[in-house]
Amino acid sequence: MLQAAAKKRRAWTAADLLAEFGPVPLYRVVQDPAPGTADEAAAVEISARTDRSCELIDGVLLEKAMGTYESLIAATIASLLGQFVREHKLGVVLGADGMLRLAPGQIRIPDVSFISWNRLPNRKLPRTEVWSLAPNLAIEIVSRGNTSQEMRRKLRDYFKSGVELVWYVYPRKRQVVVFTAPTRRTQLVTGDTLDGGKILPGFRIALEEIFAEESD
Repeated sequence: MLQAAAKKRRAWTAADLLAEFGPVPLYRVVQDPAPGTADEAAAVEISARTDRSCELIDGVLLEKAMGTYESLIAATIASLLGQFVREHKLGVVLGADGMLRLAPGQIRIPDVSFISWNRLPNRKLPRTEVWSLAPNLAIEIVSRGNTSQEMRRKLRDYFKSGVELVWYVYPRKRQVVVFTAPTRRTQLVTGDTLDGGKILPGFRIALEEIFAEESD
C-alpha cells in the first residue's frame, strides 16, 4: 500500500504550493527532497540532522513558523497545562518537537499537545520517533510566517484525524481562538478565561497569564 502511494508522488509546482498553503515564505518549503516527493523518513531525518522542525503534508516538508516570542508563549502554556495534567494524572503533554502521524503521509507537530491516557494503550509511551496517534488537544501559536490558508488546512487535518479541541493562539493580537470543530469557533480576548472544556474539565487559565510578557 505504501509502495503504491510512493509511486503516485510527483513534484509540486509553485502554483500547487500556492493553491494549497497560500503565500508561505519560500524558505519554509524544503526543496530536497522536492516538494511533493518527501516521505516520513525524510521528515525524521531533517529534524535529526538540522534545527528545522518540519511537518509532512502530502509529500511536502514545510518548516514550522516560530519566533522567539511565540516560543515563550508555547512554553508558558505547556508549563501550566503540564502541571495540571500531571496533578490530575490525565495523560501527557508534548512540546514543539512532538511529531505525530495523523494519517499515512501526514505528520503534524503542534506547538503544544495533550494526549490522554486512553489514547495510549496500557499507559505506555511509544519509543518511536513519530507517534502514530492524534492528540486530544492541539495548540498552535500562530506567527507572522503562517498563512490563513495553511492554518485552515491544518485545522481540517486535526479534526479529521480525531483531535477534539484546537487552540489557535495569536500572541501579537493577544487573542485565542478555540475550535471544537473546523466551523465551530469561539474567540477570546484579554479579560477572558481559557478553559479545557470537556477535554480537560477544571483547567482554566486567564489570557493575562498567557500573555504576561509583552512583545516589542
